[in-house]
Amino acid sequence: MILDPLAEAWTFDAIGTAWRIDTAEQIPDAVRTAITDRIERFDRDWSRFRDDSLVTRIARSPGRHRMPEDAPALLALYGELYRASSGRVSPLVGRALESLGYDAHYRLTPAATRAPVPSWDDALAWDGEYLTTASSVLLDVGAAGKGYLVDLVSGVLGDHGIPQHVVDAGGDLLTRGVPLRVALEHPLDPTKAIGVVELSGGPTDAALCASASNRRAWGDGVHHVLDAVTGEPTSQVIATWAIASTAAWADGAATALFFETDPDFFDRHRVATVRMFANGRVERTPTFAAELFT
Repeated sequence: MILDPLAEAWTFDAIGTAWRIDTAEQIPDAVRTAITDRIERFDRDWSRFRDDSLVTRIARSPGRHRMPEDAPALLALYGELYRASSGRVSPLVGRALESLGYDAHYRLTPAATRAPVPSWDDALAWDGEYLTTASSVLLDVGAAGKGYLVDLVSGVLGDHGIPQHVVDAGGDLLTRGVPLRVALEHPLDPTKAIGVVELSGGPTDAALCASASNRRAWGDGVHHVLDAVTGEPTSQVIATWAIASTAAWADGAATALFFETDPDFFDRHRVATVRMFANGRVERTPTFAAELFT
């Protein structure tokens, strides 16, 4: 929730979520087209819900695949998340999510048998240009992909001479040169907040991303945040927030916070964090400058 938006707001739906872009002046049609084209290209490459996507082709045809321009940065991010979380955050959870019912048809009915999550080293080989898969694997970049796309959209705005803006994709947001006060939504009651955080409007970007197990849940204890080691939804942590210089790192960190992750990962990328446990306990790093109500 953005409490201090700019004068102009462009809202639209894409990649299954609501977007809002705030600027001081109206965004020209040519820039809007450039943004929607960039989002479409990303979705066509990385969506596991599209029959025509690259990810779907990789799942159907194991072997050697030339990857798009986003792959080096995204796979490097996922490789670091995978190592820091001891394999619990992985882009290889696609089949496991499908077996839980979170598939392209949104069956939302778990199968009797859960699909295992393969290990990175067994399933993938990446040389910086080509991805080689040893078997049929379904990639899912939901742990950090939306944040990465927020960064890309911000880049399009900057390239077109709109340096000050806020990009918000379903609550994962990046502010560039605009001070914001943002409420931290209570995971058990969306009408309440557990606190408020202020994001600087200084010369550097600031991103805030959040994740909660109740956001995409379709059964008792069944939701979208999977432990790639066990193949089961997480249970101890129910909501997370992360602030970083990019939305990609903030989004990835928000997912990693559901697990015991190497603290050096957060320190290395200067990520400030808050997480809420199922018993109501709230844990935060000293660098997360928020007023917490609980």
